[in-house]
Amino acid sequence: MTEQTRPYDFAADALFLDFDGTLVELAPQPEEIVVPPELITLLQRLQQESDGALAIVSGRPLDQLDFFLAPLRLPAAGVHGAERRTADGRILQQPVPDVHHLRERLLPLVEGNPGLQLELKRGALALHYRHAAHLEQRCVETMMDALRHEPGFSLLHGKMVVEAKPHINKGDAVAAFLHEAPFRGRRPVFIGDDVTDEAGFAIAQAETYGGLGIKVGTGPSQAQQRLADPAAVLALLREAIPARSLSG
Repeated sequence: MTEQTRPYDFAADALFLDFDGTLVELAPQPEEIVVPPELITLLQRLQQESDGALAIVSGRPLDQLDFFLAPLRLPAAGVHGAERRTADGRILQQPVPDVHHLRERLLPLVEGNPGLQLELKRGALALHYRHAAHLEQRCVETMMDALRHEPGFSLLHGKMVVEAKPHINKGDAVAAFLHEAPFRGRRPVFIGDDVTDEAGFAIAQAETYGGLGIKVGTGPSQAQQRLADPAAVLALLREAIPARSLSG
């Protein structure tokens, strides 16, 4: 995997971006992330230059993405693709399992350890332990035990979080976008930082599409290229925009 990335070709590519850890730095709590001042402008310009072929693909629900990226309402996949907004504004929702029984199984652990946080999403449940890193193994074991009793979920172990999500992944969301205008026929570029993004890299780099995965940060990955951190992602996006567009 190389550290070098060529500038994003807005005229030919479709750009898919993870959010946390990719466009914004991770925060102790999901609601505490800070959106870089220039991010909204960069995304708006790139969307214009690419004729709309830009989408956010995140584990967050769509309403959270819209809140942090306001006033933009970009094409986006939320909850790893369980909900998706197309370029023409339609909201598509996949069938998902009920998380409430799963939540009841995890509550005793969370209530007994104030450093833990449960994040409830549509069809998914994330157990954050950023403030209680020493409980990582216990969180994983408790989630695995709970999932033995609650079918319909996949287990994801991310950065200081273990998540139960429906059997849907970011790769499915990227593939769905690539069958729709304005993404259809373009080379996909997927940028992400976590294990949840590996499915996106796989689709982007599949022979069918001939695209590119870019891993943000350290750790093993199938992505063909790598960037150091969200600041490097913003620099890449900035370079992708013609000077005339930034000054216009």
